[in-house]
Amino acid sequence: MQTGISIYPGLDNTPKENLQLIESAAKLGITRIFTSLHIPETNQSALKEEFNAIVQEARSHDMEIISDISPATLELLGMRHFSLSAFQFMGIHTLRIDYGYGASHIAELSRNTQNMRIQINASTVTGKFLTELLQENANFDNIDALHNFYPREGTGLAEATLVRKTAMLHKAGISVGAFVPCQFRRRSPLRCGLPTLEMHRDFPLSLAARHLAAIGMDSIFIGDSLPSPEELETLAAIEDNCVTMRAELSLREPVQEELLANVFTARLDEARDAVRAQESRALLKAIGRDILPQNQKMRPYGAVTLDNKDYGRYMGELQIIKHPQPADARVNVAAFIPEEEQFLINYIIPGKKFSFHLGK
Repeated sequence: MQTGISIYPGLDNTPKENLQLIESAAKLGITRIFTSLHIPETNQSALKEEFNAIVQEARSHDMEIISDISPATLELLGMRHFSLSAFQFMGIHTLRIDYGYGASHIAELSRNTQNMRIQINASTVTGKFLTELLQENANFDNIDALHNFYPREGTGLAEATLVRKTAMLHKAGISVGAFVPCQFRRRSPLRCGLPTLEMHRDFPLSLAARHLAAIGMDSIFIGDSLPSPEELETLAAIEDNCVTMRAELSLREPVQEELLANVFTARLDEARDAVRAQESRALLKAIGRDILPQNQKMRPYGAVTLDNKDYGRYMGELQIIKHPQPADARVNVAAFIPEEEQFLINYIIPGKKFSFHLGK
């Protein structure tokens, strides 16, 4: 999983805040920076100076600069014609071609020998466009994709659209990224968040990012101007291709907590009534302790259960309940997935990794 921040020179943040954001992100292992060189509200006189400082700071931390460009960018930068060398000289590693360029031009750019990567718009891509890139002999090894973000409320993508477009790109061997909003400082002028998915607009960053990871995105970027330190840490901790849910412990018990802290795999022989962990019994055996009977209550949807020692060889069986079940003296209710996160259970398909953020 690659993670990234977004920085907009000449807009909202002070130069000092931008440089501090880069340094904080780099310390957490965040490696990508998205920026745009054609935002209408940008202070154009400040853009070039601030951009140069951002590039220097990013270079000192070996971070990738991805720049969104359009034909308007050339006018903004005073460039007479499109030049990969000029963009590379500016310190840009990846050019995101937003609009105004056809398949033949993008294919030509992808065949460059200057180690410049080309990024296409994942939200507007079509099967026809990918076919045209193939026919134009595009170098798909040098292409990735990034979904749009949507500043205006009500304009973000539906999940089904993101999944469909992403699957099409993955089939072509192209990695795909998307944006989540932050709540700390939202980018002007609308300050309504910069999500890819409309459902994420008012989500906590953690939940939005974990949702994109569950879907199978390859990169996740914070779209807004200035995330809080906690939001940055949340993004950096996202697990690749894993469904991670908050789980509220029913009681504090060391053996159960140690077991629940692991990453699990959903069994391939999917049960009707529950997600079953493939490794939990073996992990308990490695811990070398018994699970004693405790909190043997009714098991509602979203309950996380552990079989106790009275279930014999099933001791340590971990389940996430999908259909409510009555209390069983052999089964401990160890935790509950909060209602607002229960939708993530649907992404735990057979063979999928899953884990918990434990709290009380």
